[in-house]
Amino acid sequence: MGLNIMRTTSHLSSSSITIATTKILNPKFPSKNYSSYLHYPTNYSMPICLNTSKFISLVSKPKNHAIFSTGFSGNLHQKSLRFITMAAAPASVQKPEEEWRAILSPEQFRILRQKGTELPGTGEYNKFYEEGIYKCAGCETPLYRSTTKFDSGCGWPAFYEGLPGAINRTPDPDGRRVEITCAACGGHLGHVFKGEKFPTPTDERHCVNSVSLKFAPANSDSSL
Repeated sequence: MGLNIMRTTSHLSSSSITIATTKILNPKFPSKNYSSYLHYPTNYSMPICLNTSKFISLVSKPKNHAIFSTGFSGNLHQKSLRFITMAAAPASVQKPEEEWRAILSPEQFRILRQKGTELPGTGEYNKFYEEGIYKCAGCETPLYRSTTKFDSGCGWPAFYEGLPGAINRTPDPDGRRVEITCAACGGHLGHVFKGEKFPTPTDERHCVNSVSLKFAPANSDSSL
C-alpha cells in the first residue's frame, strides 16, 4: 500500500497526533484503512520515519503536513494533519571492561565505569562557561547544552536539564539520591537533585563530574 496505518488505542484529539517513528509515503493505491482513518482519526496513529544521525534534532514543534488520499471516485483529496516528532534514543555503545580500561584514563575509568566521584572544586568544568556542547567522555554522546549550565556553588558542574533522551536516571539503593548515567554507554555522570529552589526553569540540579564530560566548542565541527 502507499500509506501504512497502525491501529492504536490513542485518546488524542484529531488535531494532535503523536508519532514514534517516521516516513510519509505517497499513496499510490486506494486504502480502506486510510479512508477509515479520515473518518475516525482518534483510533489511529501515523507511523513516520526520521532519518538523522543527531537525535537532538528530532525534537520540534508540531507541524502541519499535507496528506493526499485516493477517494472511491479516483480523485485525490488533500488533508492537513498535525504531527509531533519525538526524541529518539542515542545509539547504544557497549564495550567489555578491558576495552574501557584501554581507552579511558585511570580517573575516567574510576568515575565513568566504577561510579567514583572527583573532589569538589577540582574539576575542569566547574567554573567553565564557554558556549558549546558537553559530551560523554566515554562515548562522546551529546549530553548537555552550555546554555543549561549554571553556578550552583556545589563544587561540581551543574546543569538544569540534559538533552532529550541522553541521560538515564536510577535511584540509588538507599533511596537517598538519583544517579544519572549516559543513556548510550551507561557511564556514570553524577546525581540529580530536585526542589533546591535554584532560579532555573526545571528546579533541578544535575551535579556532574567534570571527568565524565568532554566539551565541544560551539564553533567546532564536533559540536551539534
